[in-house]
This record gives sequence, C-alpha cells and structure tokens, in this order.
Amino acid sequence: MLDKAKKLLASIHSGDVKSLARALTIVENDLAGADDILKSLHPQQTPVIGVTGPPGAGKSTLLNSLLGNLAKKGKRIAILAVDPTSPFSFGSLLGDRIRMKDQFNHPNIFIRSLATRGALGGLSGKTIEMTDVLKAAHFDFIFVETVGVGQSEVEIAGLADLTMVVLVPESGDEIQHIKSGLMEIADVFIVNKSDRPDAQLFTIGLNKLIREKHQQIKVFNTVADKGTGVLELADEILAFKPHAGLKKIELLTQKAWQLIQHYRMRDIQKNKLQQKITEAYHPHFNIYQFIETFMRSS
Repeated sequence: MLDKAKKLLASIHSGDVKSLARALTIVENDLAGADDILKSLHPQQTPVIGVTGPPGAGKSTLLNSLLGNLAKKGKRIAILAVDPTSPFSFGSLLGDRIRMKDQFNHPNIFIRSLATRGALGGLSGKTIEMTDVLKAAHFDFIFVETVGVGQSEVEIAGLADLTMVVLVPESGDEIQHIKSGLMEIADVFIVNKSDRPDAQLFTIGLNKLIREKHQQIKVFNTVADKGTGVLELADEILAFKPHAGLKKIELLTQKAWQLIQHYRMRDIQKNKLQQKITEAYHPHFNIYQFIETFMRSS
C-alpha cells in the first residue's frame, strides 16, 4: 500500500491533476491508503493563504477576481473552499465552485470544495490534511476560504501563513464590534464593497483600532465585483514570504494541536451520537451519565 501511495504522489509531483483529485478523495474520506499518503508527504514551502470573514462579506467573489489577476501572471493556484455542514442534516451546500465559476476551467487553477464536518471554527482536521496534499502538487499559492463564523474562526491561524480577514462597511454596528480574535489572527484586513455608504469612515475607524492595539496590519479597500483594489491586493500576495523561525514553530504547534484533536475524535461521529442519545433518552435523562457510558463503549 505504501508503494501505491508513493506512486500516486509521484504522479502528483509531475502535475497530474487526476491523481491529485484522487489523493484528495482518499484522504477526505479516510479510504484505504489515506495514512500512507499523508505519511509519505515531504514538507513543501507553498504559502497557504487563509481567507475568512463574516457571511456575505464577498469572500468568494473577491477570490474569483483575485485568482484572475494571479493567473494572468502565470501563477498556479489551488483553492480549498470550506463550506458549512448543517448541524441538523449533516449535509453541505459546497457552493463555492459556483461563485468562482469564472476560474473553474482555468488550466492553472484547481478548486476543491470541502464540508466542515461540524468543526466550529469552520475548519476540520481534513482541511489541514488536504492542504498538505495540495502542497505536494507544487502550486505557487494555496488559498483556504473558510466559513465565516466569527470568534471561533481563529482556528485558521494554525493553518495559514497569511490570514486575510474580509469585512464590509456594515460588519457590526460599529468598528469596536470587530472580534478581538479576528484582530489577533489578521495579517491583512480587506474592506470589501467599499463603494457602499460609510465605507471610508469604516476604514478610518479600522485603522485607528489597529493603531490602538499596536498592531501592524495592512488594510485594503476593494469592490470585488468590479475588480477595484484587487490588483494592489494581488501585489501584496506576490510579495509575501512564508514565516520562518519562532513564528513557524508556533504555526506547526497549532496545526499539530488541531490534528491531535481531530484524530482523538475520529471514531465519534455526530450523527451516530445523535442516534445513541435518541435511543437512550427518557424524561430523567442525565447527559453526564450518558457520556460516561458512551466513552467507555467507544
């Protein structure tokens, strides 16, 4: 099985897109050979760029425009678009490919959608694993677009070398409502839909807040659907160099932390847990007694 994994990775190294798609499917679904693929990976320095922000901020539209600019410069780019999984149906819309339809057939752009599988911060262990598989394909950049769910989105910091937080002028009633967690993880703030009323005032307030926090975070203004400001953002990404030294160790530590959590929870599926609770439920149901019994039998 290990030889098969190495042959598959060799095909990926040579640029075979079908082999890449197959390896991602194997890893995503924990099929036979998934562990062999992951353990056969060699470290790559491909920059991983996280794109996060609240729902409706225009992340996918911004990416669509940004990818067009980077592709024109001959860059090979992979996008892992993370879509939310419903906590009730456990299904996912996987709709980011539709919003990035302009780039879907571009030879230098590879788009893959992934469900969050219930991860609160919009990330799951599978996101990390699949990003590492994408690194084996020698892309110039890997973008991970994550679900905008606010404070818990800080998980992206353990995966991305560069984190871009997309906001809109009406992100909260006032600039003070920006979550402190987002302020801590952002390397770049993007005020999208900057042609809307009060956009300039919002940007001034954001820059003031950054100065008060003694942070060095760049702020870009864009109107993604018109392409405004996207060229400047593309230049910022092209100039970016991945972290080294202590920052790299911190990123690896966070990444390992998230993977260990994922592996320890691997055998616990939420839909099966719901079924067990349904079977055990009664008017005097005690969740702590249930958990103790459940953990012993797992």
